[in-house]
Amino acid sequence: MNDSIPRLVVAAPSSGAGKTTVATGLIAALAARGLKVSPHKVGPDYIDPGYHALAAGRPGRNLDAWMSGPERIAPLFAHGAAGADVAVVEGVMGLYDGAAGRGELASTAQVAKLLRAPVVLVVDASSQSRSVAALVHGFASWDPQVRLAGVILNKVASDRHETLLREALEEGSGVPVLGAVRRAKAVDTPSRHLGLVPAAERSADALRAVREMGELVAASVDLDEVLALARTAPPLGCTAWEPAAEVEPLVGPRPRIALAGGAAFSFSYAENAELLAAAGAEVVPFDPLHDEQLPERTSALVIGGGFPEVYVSELSANAPLRAAVAQLAASGAPVVGECAGLLYLGRELDGLPMCGVLDATARMTPRLTLGYREAVALADSPLAAAGTRVRGHEFHRTVTEPAAGPSPAWGWRTPTGPHTEGHLHGSVHASYLHLHWTGAPALATRLVRHAAAWAASHDGS
Repeated sequence: MNDSIPRLVVAAPSSGAGKTTVATGLIAALAARGLKVSPHKVGPDYIDPGYHALAAGRPGRNLDAWMSGPERIAPLFAHGAAGADVAVVEGVMGLYDGAAGRGELASTAQVAKLLRAPVVLVVDASSQSRSVAALVHGFASWDPQVRLAGVILNKVASDRHETLLREALEEGSGVPVLGAVRRAKAVDTPSRHLGLVPAAERSADALRAVREMGELVAASVDLDEVLALARTAPPLGCTAWEPAAEVEPLVGPRPRIALAGGAAFSFSYAENAELLAAAGAEVVPFDPLHDEQLPERTSALVIGGGFPEVYVSELSANAPLRAAVAQLAASGAPVVGECAGLLYLGRELDGLPMCGVLDATARMTPRLTLGYREAVALADSPLAAAGTRVRGHEFHRTVTEPAAGPSPAWGWRTPTGPHTEGHLHGSVHASYLHLHWTGAPALATRLVRHAAAWAASHDGS
């Protein structure tokens, strides 16, 4: 296979510098030239890849060394970038920020090294001039294995400001300037309690914002230089990740697994569905905001992350679907809820009825729960055997009461001691923990086997 895909990583000194605007704009501008662009995002974030996907016309994929493992980053990249002319990888936080207390693990810098990719640093220049050279020099020299090969100046105030910045960088950093982007409110994307509003919720507004990001970057950045830089990336020297090689394929009829989607449940990793399909399932998406019944012949249900709290009235009003979910769970079919799915499966969310599968209520809270977790399954479930160890991520501003049921889903250690979280109830596994199943592909095999067993036992019933 061709593992010489041109590629670059878009990084920044810190969050808030404009990585998403520049990365999405680059993807859109390159796609407007007729190139097939493969979009990627470092870290667990679901929202930015949604904008990347709109810009590229193909799925935005995550590269998370904590959840998937460093050894899978290059193979996963090669899998996602297959057939593309160029790949743009947006970083997370600051260039060298990763899993707390774990050195460079899961940082943009680590992923850039694993991909052997040049790095373009997006610098918020709004409150500096000559100091920009010291900042870029420091980032370029911190880790010699990270090839900081270009700078894009963002939030530049004027032509005079741009001239001062370019002169300082030419004199003091040795890193070429690839472009200077003026502050432009037209491309601002609205935010709320967990970051940007997902592209799936904004529809025409999101498409317009992505188009304007592309136009802004095309007018402000030397795209020819960007492409030339991306083409300096050497061969990856790896074999592309293949979901079929990670699972044990099912022998027999394919069970149908319903996968929640739409605006309320827009957070999912493409590879999770690919693993389910490779393990022998027929994966069928549905939208809990609009569909009043589950797909016909559903044998298992996966409800991933999203913003059910934003759509709580509409979800609650869809009583036929809530009843169908409760009936499926009561029948013993496997049901997996992850973060938003956990909330939807409970009795209430912010006082409004949900599916009532779990004896738990949920509500919004000002407190943000955020961070990587190393967890162990505390009991057997259709998703994981007892003792299964996984690495996941929490990201929510809600709480459930109780936080863990009589049979918790996961356990992990915190600075204050052991912690249990989530609910196992019959065939239901529900938790706040987001998982990228590439780090534990046996989950897909197990879920498909349980779905097939349930389907066989209910055939014709």
